[in-house]
Amino acid sequence: MQKKRSTRFKQIVLNHLRQVKGGLFFAVFCMLGLTVTDLLRPWPLKIIFDHILLDKPLPHFLSFLEGMLQSGKVLALVATSFTIILIALFGGSLSYLQIYITSRISNQMVYTLRRELFAHLQRLSLSFHNRARSGELLTKITRDTNLLKDVFAESALTFTADLLIVIGVFVIMFTLNWKLGLVVLATFPLLLGNLFYRFKRAKASAQRQRKKEGKIANQISEVLATVLLVQSFGRERYEEERFEAESSEYLEESIRNARIEAVATRGVEITTAIGTWAVVLYGSLQVLEGQMTLGGILIFVSYLHSLYRPVRNLAKLSTRFSKAMVSAGRIAELLEVEPEIKDHPHAIEASNLKGEILFENVSFDYGDGKGALKNVSIAVSPGQQVAFVGASGAGKTTLISLILRLYDPQEGSISIDGVNIKDYRRESLRRQVGIVLQDSLLLGTTIKENIAYGKLNASMKEIIAAAKAANAHDFILRLEDGYDTIIGERGESLSGGQRRRIAIARAIIRDTPILILDEPMTGLDVESEAKVREALNRLMVGRTCLLITHDLRAVTEADLVLIMEEGRIVEQGKHDDLMARSGRYRQLYELRVGRHESSEFAVKEV
Repeated sequence: MQKKRSTRFKQIVLNHLRQVKGGLFFAVFCMLGLTVTDLLRPWPLKIIFDHILLDKPLPHFLSFLEGMLQSGKVLALVATSFTIILIALFGGSLSYLQIYITSRISNQMVYTLRRELFAHLQRLSLSFHNRARSGELLTKITRDTNLLKDVFAESALTFTADLLIVIGVFVIMFTLNWKLGLVVLATFPLLLGNLFYRFKRAKASAQRQRKKEGKIANQISEVLATVLLVQSFGRERYEEERFEAESSEYLEESIRNARIEAVATRGVEITTAIGTWAVVLYGSLQVLEGQMTLGGILIFVSYLHSLYRPVRNLAKLSTRFSKAMVSAGRIAELLEVEPEIKDHPHAIEASNLKGEILFENVSFDYGDGKGALKNVSIAVSPGQQVAFVGASGAGKTTLISLILRLYDPQEGSISIDGVNIKDYRRESLRRQVGIVLQDSLLLGTTIKENIAYGKLNASMKEIIAAAKAANAHDFILRLEDGYDTIIGERGESLSGGQRRRIAIARAIIRDTPILILDEPMTGLDVESEAKVREALNRLMVGRTCLLITHDLRAVTEADLVLIMEEGRIVEQGKHDDLMARSGRYRQLYELRVGRHESSEFAVKEV
């Protein structure tokens, strides 16, 4: 199951690495060069102590240095000591190039992953987003991808280089003195056991930390989105206590993880000290017996530190790798979620639709077993205005969601212009539908951009014309920056009526054959309602219009009124016909219209 879940994630990463393989190969070359310089670093000291100061004969593999030694000790000393600087310069250059290239590749990888994740989230069905927590999704897109970047940029090649150094150092140690090599090798079971313990514990801790981070992000997102409710009910202290409880658990887990890291690091240092002690003691005894030179001990101790330094790095990397594996698993899990609503391979483009809509025995259930729609059949002619009325939960909004293919019905079919909507490409179908919602969702950007969201290539002339048609032009000009005024998130800096008129302008500029109006008058005062109603009347001309409303005055001019109860259409007809033959409709109309007129009268009296 895990292998299947990580397929898309691996595919994205491997495709990216294939695209940057040239830079990757060069980074590997730099890594190999850096490894060689690390292995060469102690040799100038051995040559100086053994072969220049103590006049020991050169071994066969260093015979190429005989000419330099014969030219004089001072010159040989200066030349050999200068190689220390040359090795450092060469190693530093290679290290810079490796870090630069891997950082660039890893940042590009994060960019690719985030782009894929963002695009994938937008393609997922509405049912997924209804279940998901936005804070946790945000954490996956930002923090989890950043952790992968850090591991790749600072750790992937570093791990390989450290591994090569360990192997190279052991080869050289056993070549120089196999007995001391065995002494050093004897400490490795302790080091490896320490690494395995740390990795296992750190991975479990990282999983718990990621879960806590997701909960904290969810709580922050939820509170910020409902800050009006929090402040209105005076629940600031309650939310602080909830946040403190989650944060304290995360703090405890972070401290626990730091303690694991500290224990493992100290364990490596103690093992390193034991190995150094054994090498110095045993090596010194060999020097006293004439079996080893002083330079041999120096190079062995130097290599010992070169050996344990990568091991310490690997100990630190184990924590990063454990966190990265958790993050990679979370990202892979999200990428493998399949959209419930998909285009089939032969789907066609929806264009120039007339707006004929047909529901045939449509049934739909959200999964709770209650049945949001039950065997619904509707026929809407092009240009017809159809009003849906009924109590909340009757299934009106579900009908609209099915037309937009936010969900697919479990039974029956929906056709537009004689074609099953499943045979249209989703995006092209939705481009043929204009929407004005009860909650007029606006973006936290300029008014101009909010209107043009309905038509991204709209000219300023078109934007102004749409705003005038929506009765929004005058109030926009009264704002400080006019059409360039930046409104708050979700349009909260505007009144309800102003937001609704911006939404209408957005629908007007879209110029679609089908129009959906979902409670467009709800929550408006008398003055705003009049302006919005006038704008809507302009918008509905010549379009197939589906109106969801509790305002029964708005349905009097509809071509067809559908009364819904518990997912069924219980009555239908024109307003006058229903008033004449339906006691239920007449009673509902008189109740609602009478109440509305009473409130209008009260406002005028005030």
